[in-house]
Amino acid sequence: MLRKPKKRWTPSNWASWKPFGIGEQYPNNYFEVFRAIWLSRDRLPYAWNILNQGVCDGCALGTTGMRDWTLDGIHLCNVRLRLLRMNTMPAFNPELLADVGQLQMHKSSKLRELGRLPYPMIRQCGEKGFRQVSWDEALDVIATRIRATTPDRLSFYITSRGTVNETYYATQKAVRAMGTNNIDNAARICHSPSTAGLKAALGVGATTCSYKDWVGTDLLVFIGSNVANNQPVTVKYLHYAKKAGTKIVVINTYREPGMERYWVPSIPESALFGTKFAEDFFLVNVGGDIAFLNGVIKHMIANSWVDESFISRYTTGFTELEAILAHQSWEELEKLSGSTREQMYAFAKIVGEAQKAVFVWSMGITQHECGEDNVRAIINLALTKGFVGREGCGLMPIRGHSGVQGGAEMGCYATVFPGGKPITPENAAQLSQLWGFEVPTTQGLIAPEMIDAAYNRQLDVLFSVGGNFLEVLPEPDYVEQALQRVPLRVHMDIVLSSQMLVEPSDTVVLLPATTRYEIPGGVTETSTERRVIFSPEIPGPRIGEARPEWEVFMELARRVVETRHVASLHFENTAAIRQEIAQVIPQYAGIQHLQQAGDQFQYGGSHLCFGWNFPTADNKAHFAPLSPHGNDPLPADCFLVATRRGKQFNSMVQERKDAITGAFREAVFMNATDANKLGLKAGDAVILKNESGEFHGRVYIAPIQPGNLQIHWPEGNVLLDKSKRSREGVPDYNAVVRLEVKDHR
Repeated sequence: MLRKPKKRWTPSNWASWKPFGIGEQYPNNYFEVFRAIWLSRDRLPYAWNILNQGVCDGCALGTTGMRDWTLDGIHLCNVRLRLLRMNTMPAFNPELLADVGQLQMHKSSKLRELGRLPYPMIRQCGEKGFRQVSWDEALDVIATRIRATTPDRLSFYITSRGTVNETYYATQKAVRAMGTNNIDNAARICHSPSTAGLKAALGVGATTCSYKDWVGTDLLVFIGSNVANNQPVTVKYLHYAKKAGTKIVVINTYREPGMERYWVPSIPESALFGTKFAEDFFLVNVGGDIAFLNGVIKHMIANSWVDESFISRYTTGFTELEAILAHQSWEELEKLSGSTREQMYAFAKIVGEAQKAVFVWSMGITQHECGEDNVRAIINLALTKGFVGREGCGLMPIRGHSGVQGGAEMGCYATVFPGGKPITPENAAQLSQLWGFEVPTTQGLIAPEMIDAAYNRQLDVLFSVGGNFLEVLPEPDYVEQALQRVPLRVHMDIVLSSQMLVEPSDTVVLLPATTRYEIPGGVTETSTERRVIFSPEIPGPRIGEARPEWEVFMELARRVVETRHVASLHFENTAAIRQEIAQVIPQYAGIQHLQQAGDQFQYGGSHLCFGWNFPTADNKAHFAPLSPHGNDPLPADCFLVATRRGKQFNSMVQERKDAITGAFREAVFMNATDANKLGLKAGDAVILKNESGEFHGRVYIAPIQPGNLQIHWPEGNVLLDKSKRSREGVPDYNAVVRLEVKDHR
């Protein structure tokens, strides 16, 4: 049994005795409520119904209305409030796009404030802007171009912001009917290393536990993850975890203020005095996670803190891991991790003393060239104590998008079919028989490869649903040139983005999409904890001729493929899609019964691998012998730099200043010792340079590991090397840079 939170107030957990954290740097959550009300004042009843009835389109926490399945009470966060206006804003006047010259100077953060995209629009090479067209004309243009080329020269990309399971499933089916597996989604550049690592080690590809396991477990570890910023509702879980006696530890390059303390607005005790979260921070170098975790495991082995019974009965590969660790010197592990042998021992002792533990990680782990190995290192540590498949234990790659978990599971992926089945002739034959058309048998282009193909003029059609390659991928100039070389680009979204305005090689088509709340019949999403949740249609205003993405892809496919396949490319409604999902994807059996607000189920139950039953070939969990990754010693004026997020929802920048850190977008987070060595002080202008580009910023003194810097993303993309990717194709969002002093004003 997990320990229950204490009901009485616990001053020992308070962040400050000053009421409401007066003078402290943290988000004004109450202001966010009033801001949301003001922005949606023209459609307040509709806004309220979205919040009260819909499933959140923010992070992948998963709610029904403003409640969830972890804790009682209202759950509403800044991210959701910031996204609310995108669902309630009116349409912009299409004449706004008649000449896009001025608009091309704006980032997407400004463009989306103009309003919703109301009608299909087309722009051709040489034209100043877009003209409004009918859906029939727009789809004819797209279908004609697709029929005129070959499947290998087509690419389709689906974002995960607000995208639902029905859209993912119908879209991948339509694309495969058109003859290609060149379809990918945002999960590729986020957690594909997590999926690969978990499948290889445990035989499952998703979070193994539930959010309830956070509250009352012995130990909760966050590695390369800042939930206070990216999944802010979870701070409520952290508050109650602390009141239940859970020890919270963070392993990161930067001592995140939001993970140290927070004022949770919906809890009177925390709203008044705040809550201290992490009891210990272990700072490591960018890319130093494997070295640190290997050192921790060395200590655990040396001190007999591992669970030998679990290891011998339920795992394989531990002997190989033990052998490779024996040949890794402490000097090497300290150098690469940036930590010390003593710090590794301290964390090993914490893990060794815990009877239950949950490990949570995010982009700080996966978005590295060694992302898959980073994940396996975490799994190795958890397996030393059997921290999986039981209450209060688990491995959680926490998701940042509300729709991302379902993307690959629906088969909206270049490297797997629905249900995560590998792309093989045998699996393709099964789907071909079920769907009635020939399914391609070779893997498609993953998202970064699509841009490479575009740059090399190997694409004739690039269809992007949401997303913005221009602002999320490394080397933006390269990406822009790639987009300019595609004869037909199609962008379907609810608002404008900067990539829509990139000059056309031949033709650019814009298609208006509905939000999840506008889709007739309602839809479903899958949360981080594998909970499949029904989100009903919310009656209210509708925008121009916006249509659901799934419906558009079905119609497009019917225009492209042979007439005899038309019947299999038609769904009466979203309920019909869910019926087919249940038939094709075994773990989603039950989705066909979801039909009203509050309906949900958690596939696989509360814990995957429960009872230490691992669905691997040998029914055992697999350790991985890993050597640490790292860089050669850097010159005195060079640093490891990581791109980081501020006041934003993934790539959607919301404010110039981060309310948690107080840093502006141009901030270069730097350790005070490093700054002193270079004669720098807060606010000094510096330039970060490498072979990819340069970033102009200002010094921001912060509790960060010496020799490391952090800057905001996507501004920092100019420093990233597009050729550095993990085995799963995730760009490495880190770099080595040379720092130059610009001036001392």
